Formats: sequence, C-alpha cells, structure tokens
Amino acid sequence: MIETDIVVIGAGPTGLFTVFEAGLLGMRCHLIDSLTKPGGQCSEIYPNKPIYDIPAYPEILAGELVEKLLEQIKPFNPSYSLGETAEKLSKNADKFLITTDKKTKISAKVIAIAGGLGNFEPRKPKLDNLEKFENNGIQYSIIDPNKFTNKKVVIAGGGDSALDWTLVLSKIAKKVTLIHRRNQFRGAVDSVNKIQKLKDKNKLDILTPTVIQSLNGKQKLESIDIKLEDKILNIETDYLIPLYGLVPKMDIFKSWGLDVEKNAIKVNNALDYKTNKEGIFAIGDINTYPGKLKLILSGFHEAAIMCHSAYKLINPGKKNVLKYTTVSGISGFDGSKKEPKKTEINSFK
Repeated sequence: MIETDIVVIGAGPTGLFTVFEAGLLGMRCHLIDSLTKPGGQCSEIYPNKPIYDIPAYPEILAGELVEKLLEQIKPFNPSYSLGETAEKLSKNADKFLITTDKKTKISAKVIAIAGGLGNFEPRKPKLDNLEKFENNGIQYSIIDPNKFTNKKVVIAGGGDSALDWTLVLSKIAKKVTLIHRRNQFRGAVDSVNKIQKLKDKNKLDILTPTVIQSLNGKQKLESIDIKLEDKILNIETDYLIPLYGLVPKMDIFKSWGLDVEKNAIKVNNALDYKTNKEGIFAIGDINTYPGKLKLILSGFHEAAIMCHSAYKLINPGKKNVLKYTTVSGISGFDGSKKEPKKTEINSFK
C-alpha cells in the first residue's frame, strides 16, 4: 500500500508541475501513468518538436521541457507507478483507494486527474498482420529521428504531426513518402507549403488519396501495398509511421461516476477545477469548462489553483498563507533548501 497526499493520474507537464505546487504547500504526490516514463505526449510523441508558448522560453523542445520539470520537482521526491493504469476507485472514511491494472494500491485524500487526453493509445490502421510488424518496421511515434538516417520511410497521416515529421525526416532519410487518404491536409499552411516545395524538387513523394491495403515482409517490414485511386502500388520501405492521432479512453473515469462530456471531464472552473465528486479534481487538457484553452500554460495555472484547494481538504481547519518563492525560497522533502540571498543594509550615519 502506497500512502500519499495527492494521487496524480498522468505524468505529463501538468501532472509534473502539480508535484511542484503541492510540494510548496508541504503535500506529497504519487503519479500514475500508462506510459513507461514521465512526460506524457511531450516525451512519447514529439520530444524533438519545439514549443513556442512557454513563458520565458522563446523556444524549447518538448523533451527539454520535461527534463526541466523533472529537475524542478526533484526536491519533492515524487513516487511513480509508471506503465500502469488507474482502474478501480473506492473510498474509506476520508481517503480514496486507487488500484491499478497491476494491482498497485495507492491511498490518498485527493485525486488530481491530469491525464492530458486521458489513457490514450495511437490510432492504428486496421490491417490483418499489424502486430507482427509493430516495432519491426511499424512505429507510432518518433523518439530519435537519427534512427531513420539513410532509411526508406513511409509516413501516413494528414495532420500537423505527419507534416512536421515529414519535413524533419526528409533531411536525413534515404527516401520519404507521405501518404494520406484525402487530397487535403489539415496541418499548418506553412508546413503544407514547405512540403509542396520539397515535392516539386523531387525530395519526397506524396501519394493521395491512398488507403493501405497490406503489409509485406518475413521478419521485418519490407514493403506495403496501397490503393491509389483504382491502382494497387507496392512501396518498398524500412519503416511505416502511421500518425493518425491518439484515441482517448475515458471509460474508467465514467465508471467512477465523473461527469464526462465529449472525451473530457467537466469541472467548475469558477473555483478550483473540481469535478462532480468531492476530492477529485481534473486539470490540464483532460478537463472542459466554458472558455477552456488546451495549452500547457493553462494546465500549469490550473495545477496551482487546484493544489491550494486540495490543501484545505488535506488539512481541514489549517490556514494556508500564500508564500512567494522569491521571499521564502523552496524547502525540499529531501532536506534541500533554495532561498534568495539576503543583503544586509547598513544604517545611515
């Protein structure tokens, strides 16, 4: 049994920053995430993509942002259940008990759901022998682009992720082919224009509208068959990267009795991002309310507000006085102390 103050479901940027805000108030956190490492989509899907709207960072890679968040929360010694999914929820007296799919049990007074898109998985193409080639030529995310140096790559998809990675891999891969089931792409206009220029220079192939028919190879992927209009074409490739987006799974939260609307959890943003269940909050991209902006910086704000409300539930009757880190510094659970240097001012004579 793991006992903590706040169970944070989701170890993406919002979940990680929750650890920091809770730590400032003396509350400990345990994080649960279905992925095997912290960072959420920033680590798993686009670690090398730049983010431009984080305050004080004109540009920062998603993976680098995660590294800095992990450094920031290190003094507060969070514990993790990675590669696990929260499943069962019960409540005894004033504490919740969460049981994961691997039978780990965590007890806490407060639950903060910061699951981004929820317990998500890549949307996969429906092909007979798909599992055979997963991790043997088929990948749903790109962690290290250098892996594709001098390789033949087919990218399937029509959104920003497919376009962005086509641009990146076109610089290092032996050959890149972008396929999409429609003639139109949903990505940024600038990305579409850049890809059109590369196509005009014969630096990549674009085949639309296409549908993947079959996967071919003995042990590893060797080629794919696609239907292009009325023709079946065979494309030799080392890798197929389907970037069809993510499929959110909200069934677990529905079974807990939470109010779910269009794959998001409804909260009261007028106060503290509380759900319809006392003691359970939802913050970051997983929640919805009038005026919601699905931005990382919005999740950071919501985490701070939520933690101050959680403090009252965990410490009933105890008054919390807001302290500024510029004055009080940071006292870690590991005994570390960060504080501003104090300057002595001599009295005038």
